[in-house]
Amino acid sequence: MTPQERAERSAEQMWSTDKATQFLGMEITHIAPGEAVMTMRVRDEHLNGHHICHGGYIFTLADSAFAFACNSYNTLVVAQQNSITYLSPGKAGELLTATATEVSRTGRSGVYDVVVTGEDGRKVALFRGLSRQISGQHFEED
Repeated sequence: MTPQERAERSAEQMWSTDKATQFLGMEITHIAPGEAVMTMRVRDEHLNGHHICHGGYIFTLADSAFAFACNSYNTLVVAQQNSITYLSPGKAGELLTATATEVSRTGRSGVYDVVVTGEDGRKVALFRGLSRQISGQHFEED
């Protein structure tokens, strides 16, 4: 199995049971070892009292991209710590894109950066996720 095939199969396994990500209308548009790109259209139910995307939904999009990136090696990995900085608002109806990239993976720990962008390419948020590998796999390997 190639590293790319492992990443794709790991993502398929996670996606099949990730009800929260599916419920919010997110989609995986790219997966590779240590990388993931996810999108989410800002719907009316994502808007806060200022008529912009609620920060919690932007965080969830970034967190989901982080999760798929750090779980792309067929090992079970969970978040240890995450932080986010909001740079500009997500707009009603806009397609947001979260691009997760592995910065470091040593032993059971990983560091991932996620950039959330709007349709016009502007940066909406910067997210850093720290991961920790736990026991188990997404699927049996030969």
